[in-house]
Amino acid sequence: MTHLAAPLFSFGIIADPQYADIEPKPDMGRYYANSPRKLDAAIETMNGEDLAFVVTLGDLVDRDWNSFDAILACYDKLRHRSVLLPGNHDFAVDVEKLPDVYQRLGMPSPWHDFAEQGVRFIVLDGSDVSLFAPERHDPRREIAATRLETLQAVGAINAQTWNGSLSDEQFGWLENTLEDAARLNQKVVIFCHYPVFPDNAHNLWDTPRILSLLADHDCFVAWFCGHNHVGNYGEIDGKHFLNFKGMVDTPDENTFAIADVYVDRIEIRGFGREDSRTLAL
Repeated sequence: MTHLAAPLFSFGIIADPQYADIEPKPDMGRYYANSPRKLDAAIETMNGEDLAFVVTLGDLVDRDWNSFDAILACYDKLRHRSVLLPGNHDFAVDVEKLPDVYQRLGMPSPWHDFAEQGVRFIVLDGSDVSLFAPERHDPRREIAATRLETLQAVGAINAQTWNGSLSDEQFGWLENTLEDAARLNQKVVIFCHYPVFPDNAHNLWDTPRILSLLADHDCFVAWFCGHNHVGNYGEIDGKHFLNFKGMVDTPDENTFAIADVYVDRIEIRGFGREDSRTLAL
């Protein structure tokens, strides 16, 4: 590869290891105890690459606080910066541990952003308003119940207890961050555990207002997520929505990706079950 053909930078992508030391559920395609071995293999491959960071798009564990120890130990071998964010299963812990999940994943805050060579990466917390992530008496649980009931009343496909949504506070922060990125002429890539497009049972409850906001910002170029383990892809007016496949889903075959960022495109190099594709910017 000549110097001119080299990407601006690259980063690794992992979705849904969902580790637990429990028996597999082949009917669901869940091989929980096999994930550390697959994650080790993914990290070994990524350590051979020049990467700015590696993002894991949630559901590091299936359940139980102690499960974090085994899966996070895999990341001790990673030579790159690790960006972790929680999925719904990461909150399947004792209720008194719920506030500690973000810190256990080494997150500076539940939602945050960082920049790399003209690209603003936004990390969202789709479990912010949900039935499982806030503490027991947090008012966000009541808001979550109301949002879910409203969706259930109209038969929405994503009216599922295992989905979530953004608080008004986080939504306002997202809007401000998009506007700041536009002022700085940065492209924006969003990381979230949950998808918002195409229409799917796994999508955030507040998908319509998020898509409306994103449509108003030309700086936004891609939404990368997990949660829907079979994977998915959609495109709206040149904006890409890519759902990466779940690592937990097979006994042996792996799935992860490396994204090579160029001025005019993002090349997704898929490994194992993950598809390779070009996302034109």
